[in-house]
Amino acid sequence: MSTYLVTGAAGFIGARVCEFLLAEGHKVVGLDNLNDAYDVRLKHWRLEQIQNNPNFEFHKADICNRGGLRSLFPSNFDAVINLAARAGVRQSVENPWIYFETNVTGSLNLLELCKEFGVKKFVLASTSSVYGSSNSQPFREDVNTNQPLSPYAASKKAAEALCHTYHYLHGIDVTVLRYFTVYGPAGRPDMSLFRFVQWITEGHEVSVFGDGRQSRDFTFVDDIARGTAQALKPLGYEIINLGSNTPVVLMDAIKLIQDLVGKKAKLRLRARHPADVTATWADIGKAEEIIYWKPSQVFAQGVKALVEWYQANRSWARNVVTD
Repeated sequence: MSTYLVTGAAGFIGARVCEFLLAEGHKVVGLDNLNDAYDVRLKHWRLEQIQNNPNFEFHKADICNRGGLRSLFPSNFDAVINLAARAGVRQSVENPWIYFETNVTGSLNLLELCKEFGVKKFVLASTSSVYGSSNSQPFREDVNTNQPLSPYAASKKAAEALCHTYHYLHGIDVTVLRYFTVYGPAGRPDMSLFRFVQWITEGHEVSVFGDGRQSRDFTFVDDIARGTAQALKPLGYEIINLGSNTPVVLMDAIKLIQDLVGKKAKLRLRARHPADVTATWADIGKAEEIIYWKPSQVFAQGVKALVEWYQANRSWARNVVTD
């Protein structure tokens, strides 16, 4: 049995990673500050799925508080999986400071404690947003990522750079995972698919930024969690894409949800945000080669799972703020 520290344990991806590790028989120490960046009912729901597991230990803590983190580290972690983050492109334009505090300073605190307490493995959740808009597709890990379009992307790029520094100076084994548009049950309400399911189900206006022809490499959360667990092996320093390698046009996703929900969307086209990219598409050859990972969930079935989760939790999920 290994012992892992998972930050952002109440988050969309973090909670599912905890579930995967616990199912494999490991001990998981989870921490999350349970902030109100989005409706905390989602975070509490996710925690409820794992909190009774005897191998799970939860702490309400903030990775920006280095002193509070220090008290956890005598636990002799086999690895730290840093999934705590401020996420979201558009919101980062409004308040870039909190993005850098969490995504950069928080990562620095964890890396410094890994160095101090001899934790040999560090996994960082990064993002496809670092690829910007100037790279050819599908995105390969070795292309230029020095032209981020949002403070969110810039903060993740900075965290990646810190990871390399601590690998080089202190020998920490680091895997940086660039996630591509994660979706699934109990997802983030600021993400398009959660919004579309709620808005179409409840008969609300469906806001589409741009012409709806933009595409995203939607990746199911279980595939992401499995890939994150597989990235715990010793690799030195590697950056690895985790994506579906099958981009979906936004309007096609809306049509699928309409069919699953049985209602017509009330579309409203709005101006594209300058921080949004028009397309994402992951080259996942490196993931297949290095960690023997490839996605298994078909998009239509993944969206069906999201719709079914929403319908099962509709009594409260219908009131989750998605604007």
